[in-house]
Parts: sequence; structure tokens; C-alpha cells
Amino acid sequence: MSTQTSSSASQSLVAALLDNINQAVLGKPHAVKLAITALFAEGHLLIEDAPGVGKTSLAKAISASIDCQFARLQFTPDMLPSDIIGTSIFRPNVGEFEFREGPVFTNVLLADEINRTSPRTQSALLEAMSERQVSIDGKTYQLKRPFFVLATQNPFEFEGTYPLPENQLDRFMLRIEIGYPSREYEKEVLISHRSGEPVAAIKPVINAEQLAALQDEVKKVRVDDSLNDYILEIVAATRESDELALGVSTRGAIIFYKSLQAYAFLNGRDYVIPDDIKQLAIPALAHRIVVTGLIREGQRDRAKGIIQQLLSRIAVPR
Repeated sequence: MSTQTSSSASQSLVAALLDNINQAVLGKPHAVKLAITALFAEGHLLIEDAPGVGKTSLAKAISASIDCQFARLQFTPDMLPSDIIGTSIFRPNVGEFEFREGPVFTNVLLADEINRTSPRTQSALLEAMSERQVSIDGKTYQLKRPFFVLATQNPFEFEGTYPLPENQLDRFMLRIEIGYPSREYEKEVLISHRSGEPVAAIKPVINAEQLAALQDEVKKVRVDDSLNDYILEIVAATRESDELALGVSTRGAIIFYKSLQAYAFLNGRDYVIPDDIKQLAIPALAHRIVVTGLIREGQRDRAKGIIQQLLSRIAVPR
């Protein structure tokens, strides 16, 4: 990799992947780039938005663009942890238990409406997301690489849902929204669905081995020491704010750092700039803080506003 840009071969793969997904998710290039940022940084993504704006379409487009194993789980209140990680079945003919892998043993896992299942079942994903492994009956099973959890949830419907606890939210590298498309793009969406679902026409443009190689390249992206201090200033400010009951953890700071490397890489650079930090601060940090007060509704927007205020007060390195 050069000192200014990543290799042309890698950037060709990046461009092909982004273009492929943008064909199915019209008018949302920033949301697509953030989603691929989490993928390239070996993190996980939470898409939180209203129904019908394209959350599942984005997830399907990402999985369809990568030639690798994909599994989808529709989370429901009666789902059990074994429905995710698998279970041990006793085989009487050999007199021993045999482990049957669950859907988590894949490359890309779509966890649709993750907040519709119980906290006990949600927690079954914790070890898999943070350690890339599953422990059951005293044995540990390694997950495949790459491993990417892409979860969706509707933040506006509270009937029959279980809000994700802070330790579960902390496992997601980024939390993004898609939002409604502009009138121009919404018209294109209507036309594109005339002959079927656009996602169904997507073909893979990258395989699992190429994706893993790109993830390794992302780790080489440089972050200047002045920017390390800038990151820590932001993190410290969340811990000192009177408006917050809980600031960003050290793990949160590390995950933020890794997401910045991937975002710079997607922009054709092997170094992070201050604007990368400003662009990712809200999607990377807003779900890691807890605002003061007992009412959960409205905290999402308050958290984003507080992060924006902190950014406006902290001096940017020159």
C-alpha cells in the first residue's frame, strides 16, 4: 500500500462492492458506506429505523454482493438461545452427544428485528460477536472468518419488544439510520420494483477470501498521534458530561478507532483525517452513552445531539 492511497486492486474491489449495493439501495450512498465500514473493520452493524425504509434490503444487498455463507434469523419472542448457536443432540447408537451448529456458524448473519426476542436470547450473540466463538457444554467452537452480524430494529414500536441492553449495544461497531429517500429517488425505487425485487438481481462481486484480505489491509491504515489525542478528548468529554449517566468505555474507544481505519480505507486513503472522526462520531458513539433520566423514549435523539455538541466544543488538531 502506498503512503497516500491503498492499492488500485483493492480500491477496484471496494468500488465494485459499493456500486453493487447502491444499485439496490437507491439514494443512500452514505448509509451504504457506513455499513461497509463496519464490515471492513470486522465489526457489526445495527440498522435502526422506521419500517419500510430499506433496512432489510440493505442487509440483503450486502449479503448478495459477497460470495460467502449467509443466514437470516427473524427474531421472535419465543426464540431460544439454541435457535441461534445450536445444540447438542444425544446419539444413542454411538452413546455420545453430537453438536449441531446453529445459524450463527456463517459469514454474514442477518438478525432481523433483534429487539423482538428476550434479553436471554439476545445475549446468546454476545460471545459470538465479541470473541468470534461459541461455547456450549464446556466446549468452544470457532466461527468462520469473515463473521459479520447485521441487525435491524424498529425504534418507534415498543409493544412486544425488548430494548437492547447497553452491553449488547456495545458489541455493535456502528448504529445507523437509512431514512426516507428524496422524491427523486423514491420515484426510481417505485420504477425499479416494477418487475420484481432489485436485490434479487444482485450478483456477488467479492468472495470471502478477498474480503478477509481487505480487512487485513484496513488494519494498516495509520492514525496520527494527534488524532489519537483527539479521539480520547471526545471519549473523555462523554464521561465528564453532566447530561450523561454513562460515557464511552475503553472498548468503545477501540471500536471507534477501528471504524475510522475502515472509513479512511473506503475513501481511498491509508491514513485517517479529522473529518473521518467527525463523520463517524455519532454512528460509532451515540449508542454507547446513556443520557440522564429514566425515560428511554427520545434518548436516541438526545444522545446524538450531545455528541454533536461535544464535537463543536473540542478543538480539531491541525
